[in-house]
Amino acid sequence: MSYIKDNFLLTNKTAETLYFKYAKDMPIFDYHCHLPEKQILENKPFNDVFEIWLAGDHYKWRLMRNFGVDEEYITGKSTSNKEKFLTYCRVLATAFGNPLYHWSQVELKEFFGCEKEINEANAEAIWEECNAYIKEHGVTPQSLIECSNVSHLFTTNEIFDDLTTFERIAQKDYKFKVIPAFRADKIMNIDAKGYTAFIDKLQAQTFAIKNICDLENAIEARLQAFIKVGTRASDIALEKVYPITDKAQADKVFKNALKGKQIGEADTEVFKGYLTYFLFKLYAKYGVATELHVGAMRNNNAAMLEKLGLDTGFDSISEDNSIKNMSRLFDRLNSENALPKTIVFNLNPKMNTEIMTLIGCFQSAEAKGKLQYGPAWWFLDNKVGMEKHLKDLTATGHIAAFVGMLTDSRSLLSYPRHHYFRRILCNYFGDMMEKGEMTSDEKLVGKVVEDICYNNSIAYLGV
Repeated sequence: MSYIKDNFLLTNKTAETLYFKYAKDMPIFDYHCHLPEKQILENKPFNDVFEIWLAGDHYKWRLMRNFGVDEEYITGKSTSNKEKFLTYCRVLATAFGNPLYHWSQVELKEFFGCEKEINEANAEAIWEECNAYIKEHGVTPQSLIECSNVSHLFTTNEIFDDLTTFERIAQKDYKFKVIPAFRADKIMNIDAKGYTAFIDKLQAQTFAIKNICDLENAIEARLQAFIKVGTRASDIALEKVYPITDKAQADKVFKNALKGKQIGEADTEVFKGYLTYFLFKLYAKYGVATELHVGAMRNNNAAMLEKLGLDTGFDSISEDNSIKNMSRLFDRLNSENALPKTIVFNLNPKMNTEIMTLIGCFQSAEAKGKLQYGPAWWFLDNKVGMEKHLKDLTATGHIAAFVGMLTDSRSLLSYPRHHYFRRILCNYFGDMMEKGEMTSDEKLVGKVVEDICYNNSIAYLGV
């Protein structure tokens, strides 16, 4: 039987009360994920548990690589879905302390009703039991999202993506809404291989782009199109925040890129510095919240990038400290009355308090927690990372304004991560309450729990 019990991660009675009475049944608003909207629209039944559990999930792929598993049993074509699944079960059995050790066990129970402990001995039986469940119940993307009590989810979509998919989803009788978040990263990354192909895609959606002014107008036109299908948030992912640069300098770099010239590091920073500033101003103009992700060092393994492509598990935490540049960016935008609601996601835990104290300098009555320190993200969305995040947030900010958890995932089974966070949150409060370090007013604390779980993010993003 699974080691996951009702009081999982809840170490005292007050924590249990907070979780089961106030957190457990709150809906989920997943305001940042990478679920493929076309899969949600097509809503095809899955064939086996591998398709739901392992396909495309680079969190699980990394774990297997860390255990020395041959790539053929992870992403290879010569091995079967079953062989890959059995391999993952064998690897997971000894991954003590890794969040996947918890998440996978919860996913098995919540989505398939299977309470067998995941290990090599049980792997075959788990494969058979889950596949029988899938066949009997006709498991689909819709059913997985709805059984997770999701009210809204924001996918992450590039600037030139087809938006008709969202219009068609809106016509379905789904109990949840699917809304695209606007992302211009492929236009931002001027040094990337095949950059002009991305500009060609943007031109196909808009008009001819010959200079930085044309680019700005095309970006704005696409943002307007996104807003028409419900967009309330944008996303910017940077390894670090670059200094704000002059538009004329950025124009020169951009024209060189259009000519197919190789763009060096210095020119890349010039372009990214200006475009980041432009995008923030644009989002403020249209009342679109900005989700700024910093601290990821991407595509470290060139050989595997060539073999598997982007987002396959070869990114890591960057050491770059750009807090001064972030300060100058926020200050200039604020001085120009052009600082949008912003959620800063930080991947380097050394920077928690630096970023927390910085965003506290730019709050206003425009929104409760106008600038947010986003939840523990990616390599930090584990028990240790979440607990550190809560401690740093409460020490230097205001926890009752926090917009709470998200999945940041490509997996339809990732929603138990919200409850993983909720249990840690309730245990954090419950521990302080029982130690006499905060109020014992259960209803007051319970309302804060409900707000963090759902209400704050709904109000913040205006859905």
